[in-house]
Amino acid sequence: MDLCGKVAVITGGKRIGRVVAQELAAHRMNLVLSYRGSKDEAEQTVADVEDAGRRATIVVGDVSKPADCLAIIAHAVATFGRVDVLVNMASIYRSKPLQDVSVDYWSTDLDVNLRSAFLCSHAAIPHMRSAGGGRIVNFADWLVRSGRPRYTGFTPYYVAKAGVVALTESLALEVAGDNILVNAIAPGPIVPPPDMSQEEINEVARATPVGHWGGEAEIAKAVVLLCQTDFITGETIRVDGGRHLA
Repeated sequence: MDLCGKVAVITGGKRIGRVVAQELAAHRMNLVLSYRGSKDEAEQTVADVEDAGRRATIVVGDVSKPADCLAIIAHAVATFGRVDVLVNMASIYRSKPLQDVSVDYWSTDLDVNLRSAFLCSHAAIPHMRSAGGGRIVNFADWLVRSGRPRYTGFTPYYVAKAGVVALTESLALEVAGDNILVNAIAPGPIVPPPDMSQEEINEVARATPVGHWGGEAEIAKAVVLLCQTDFITGETIRVDGGRHLA
């Protein structure tokens, strides 16, 4: 798909999402950025996109809520008249011992990490269909793509991201005839969490076959690939520096 002049909606446009937005703008796309609590970051991303000569807008919303997902897509259509790409990046990553996982904790993980991808996709697909096609990019995890929960304390997160892989495959089959391609990215060590020590950062780098963290740009490159492709669908691509091989 030629991205020039097309419209992309990105949920969770903080940190890595900002670089993804910059890269899509560099390919001459216009952007809609949703946020829940990071308005300043979203506005900074708008400025980045506008500096690249493209248009961008922000919309507040909680992607775990159906009405908000509908409103995000409606805002995109009202602003630009179309939705061509949906990048479901909204996610939470947290750890808790299994015995301390409450029903609310479980539900929040699945709502934000999985349910939101379904809700936003379900809202966007009719507009993509009427425009003759589109692209949906979801976000899973390298461990899930590799089929092994290597670390304890992440059961709700792991289950949710496994659901993202299944959702990606099922949606891809459902909408392939409408020229809507659905894929997912499974990131590995891309950007260290803010609370990670330097020794922990170095340890992860040593455990990664390429010997270093990936950086946000590697995710942005993968997003562009999955937006431009006309033949890849139902795939979950690991971007992990070979971490799954170690």
